[in-house]
Amino acid sequence: MIRAVALDIGETLVRDDRYWASWADWLGTPRHTVSALVGAVVAAGYDNAEALRLIRPGINVAAEYAAREAAGRGERLDETDLYPDVRPALAALRKQGVRVVIAGNQTVKAGKLLRELDLPCDALATSGAWGVAKPSAEFFARVLEAAQADATETLYVGDHPANDVAPAAAAGLRTAHLRRGPWGYLWAERPEAAAADWRISSLHDLLDITRG
Repeated sequence: MIRAVALDIGETLVRDDRYWASWADWLGTPRHTVSALVGAVVAAGYDNAEALRLIRPGINVAAEYAAREAAGRGERLDETDLYPDVRPALAALRKQGVRVVIAGNQTVKAGKLLRELDLPCDALATSGAWGVAKPSAEFFARVLEAAQADATETLYVGDHPANDVAPAAAAGLRTAHLRRGPWGYLWAERPEAAAADWRISSLHDLLDITRG
């Protein structure tokens, strides 16, 4: 029985289009170039921030992030950034009596912006607020605290096999690999993704899982 569903954020709930487009504009690089480089580093198994380092070797990503914020060109999120299934699927899960938790590797500001969207969830947190990030076991310990359910009754949903599925499973949670976004599609056949308890292509698929 699944009593709580916890969901990743980037490319699970929120499209990353705006995020990478804004970095491209800030660095004065064509958006297509940044998208292509993100795909290239993902395919090579590197962190996506490596795309920025390819464009500007030696870049201090944290310092550039702060500079963007200071210039009024920092993080933005609105309704158009959400995947279409997010609101209806999360609302339907709560209607079933399932506790819905949103928890992913995002900044403190991203958490604030998500709260302003008033998503149908019971708890929302980011790695920036917690001070610990995936794939750390401590992150998933915090997820379980927010879920208020046993690990075997908590389902973690994400697109990234190595950051979402594998460490969540190692922490004892049930797992669902979501096939969307660069990692979700490209790494769908990796052992970590194949080992998920469920493999889904839409958040609506969760409703069948939680019905038991």
